[in-house]
Amino acid sequence: METKMTLEEHNSRKSKTYKMLLIFGMISILMIFAGLTSAYVVSKSRPDWLSDFELPNAFLMSTIVMILSSATFILALKSIKKANRNLTTIFLITTFLLGVLFVVLQFKGFGQVIDSGYFFTGSESSVTTSFLYIVVLVHMAHLLGGFISLIAVIYNHYKQKYNASQTLGIELSAMYWHFMDFIWVYLFLFFYFFK
Repeated sequence: METKMTLEEHNSRKSKTYKMLLIFGMISILMIFAGLTSAYVVSKSRPDWLSDFELPNAFLMSTIVMILSSATFILALKSIKKANRNLTTIFLITTFLLGVLFVVLQFKGFGQVIDSGYFFTGSESSVTTSFLYIVVLVHMAHLLGGFISLIAVIYNHYKQKYNASQTLGIELSAMYWHFMDFIWVYLFLFFYFFK
């Protein structure tokens, strides 16, 4: 006897499958950063380690901006679930702009490090600043996936593919964005407190 799935059951199963795949991907990304921070801890015993290195202010500002962008993404999801398309648009675009500001502040932070007399590569670099450079760039590379996803969500929202009952694309994109936010907050606190 053949049983047919209802549309609601199909959508529920599809949602669970996509979310599980995303979680597996996020776990693998988490392992990358666990490995990088472990290498950082091991490298602290080197004689050329900079124990007096301070993170630039731009990294603190970028952390605040990233947390705000997660908040606006949450508000976008709540807005679409209430069928408020205009507010959803505003929050999605605000999330994107805050993400761009985050990247700008990251590069400003790099500039502040260089202005302090530290370099990331070359003969004048240190292992401390090289680690910072690599970890931040790896995070931004993964954040690029969040930007691509967010652009796709904004486009699909513009094409009216989301409504109060169909929010899977926004949910998946938000999950990844919040994960990237969590990773950055972890990295910032790690570099700030573990000198």
